[in-house]
Amino acid sequence: MLALLLAWEAGARLIGSRLFPPATAVAAALWQDALHGPLLHNLGVTLLRVAAAFTLAMLLGSLLGVAMGRSPTLNRMLDSLLTGLLNLPALVGIVLIYVWFGLSETTAIAAVALNKLPSTAVTVREGARALDQGLIDMARSFRMGRRATLRHVVLPQLYPYLFGAARSGLALIWKIVLVAELLGCSDGVGFQIQVLFQLFDVTGILAYTLAFILVVQAIEWGLLQPLERRANVWR
Repeated sequence: MLALLLAWEAGARLIGSRLFPPATAVAAALWQDALHGPLLHNLGVTLLRVAAAFTLAMLLGSLLGVAMGRSPTLNRMLDSLLTGLLNLPALVGIVLIYVWFGLSETTAIAAVALNKLPSTAVTVREGARALDQGLIDMARSFRMGRRATLRHVVLPQLYPYLFGAARSGLALIWKIVLVAELLGCSDGVGFQIQVLFQLFDVTGILAYTLAFILVVQAIEWGLLQPLERRANVWR
């Protein structure tokens, strides 16, 4: 990362174009916007939308994936629908939901969650199919309750798939939220990037991009990786 930043700085100073600002200029713009501009407000609004859509998509997608993985009949019934949703362009889904249900906070979150739900369901479905039936039968023979079986037998086997879905989902939802904000919101990072684009403010666009990257890295290092290590300690 340090080598990349140094190359960026040197290349930008060598080119000397306002369309390719150096890293130090972007960092300075990020700092100033965080102190005196709308960056923290827009970033906070976007984070709330990301959190809501991510939670909704992970919860519903995981439940659907487990159900389809454990029930061949349900899988046959819903597989074509799931494939269709999986290949539906995010832009089309967002536009249709805005047209049908109007521009609101709820529709924005629903549109983003709908785009992530199919990929979560597909990933978790494969995990449900790979469950060790022998361990489940052993739990039954020892008369473990459903809750204990879920906690000690099923979930530990699903954790790798759930964390895989969470990682890919978080990366995907960040991108889709920006599209939803650009099309139908009056605040947020996507809306602000649209404004900066109209002003040809490349430094501002890169500053918001850098803020995004820092937040995602903080979530990865501070939340997802510690949770994954704790969940897989049984291995």
